Amino acid sequence: MESIISLRNVSVRFGDTDVLKCLNLDVRQGESLVIVGSSGCGKTVLLKTILGLIPITEGEIYLFGEKINGAPKSKIMELRSRVGMVFQSSALFDSLTVWENVGFYYLNHSDIPDEKIRSLAIEILKDVGMDGFDGFLPEQLSGGMKKRVSIARALISKPEIIFYDEPTTGLDPIMAESITRLIMDMHKKFKTTDITVTHDIKLASLISDRIALIGNGTIEEIGTFQELREKSKSQIIRSFLVMEGTNEKR
Repeated sequence: MESIISLRNVSVRFGDTDVLKCLNLDVRQGESLVIVGSSGCGKTVLLKTILGLIPITEGEIYLFGEKINGAPKSKIMELRSRVGMVFQSSALFDSLTVWENVGFYYLNHSDIPDEKIRSLAIEILKDVGMDGFDGFLPEQLSGGMKKRVSIARALISKPEIIFYDEPTTGLDPIMAESITRLIMDMHKKFKTTDITVTHDIKLASLISDRIALIGNGTIEEIGTFQELREKSKSQIIRSFLVMEGTNEKR
């Protein structure tokens, strides 16, 4: 299967600290890859590095087959426009309505009439189960509803890749399960390539085609949930599996 993202010996250094060290990774087109690891291991840094938001110290990054490190800003922006991002905090603008948040990029970076943008926003809001909430403000929404709006914002431009940064953090178990199902449904409907950073093992087990473990600045293990369950020697992965096993017994 074709790789839509490739990292070759990528290193990122902040001051004297090496966050990523000669990291290699291929993300297959159409797959759902989950990235796990201990806090501060560089999971979110990896996402931002792929997007060109954090400069690399050495190595090469290919997005859609094109090398982005050293590329002109215009080329990076063009490639980045094909990627959607769902932030951990949802990152909605408090002063804007739901539809204005969803259509924010088009409202500020296109000549599309506002009413057309609102129609597009309402359409995608229906897909994420937020039909009828287009005129609401973020303060009127629950945490799970805000997450749905942030997913709609990522999807409105029909991206080929979506990054999810801790999509179930801060949600109660019922809402977390609802968002997990939504991510699975949207992945299937829009045929995106998904990369998800999470500490939520239930989310990881359900949405992943493969799971990649970051440790010591590199990819220490990668495989399907079942493969890691059977063969992983990582304490982090093993602790996840104990949790999953506990869930299964209930």
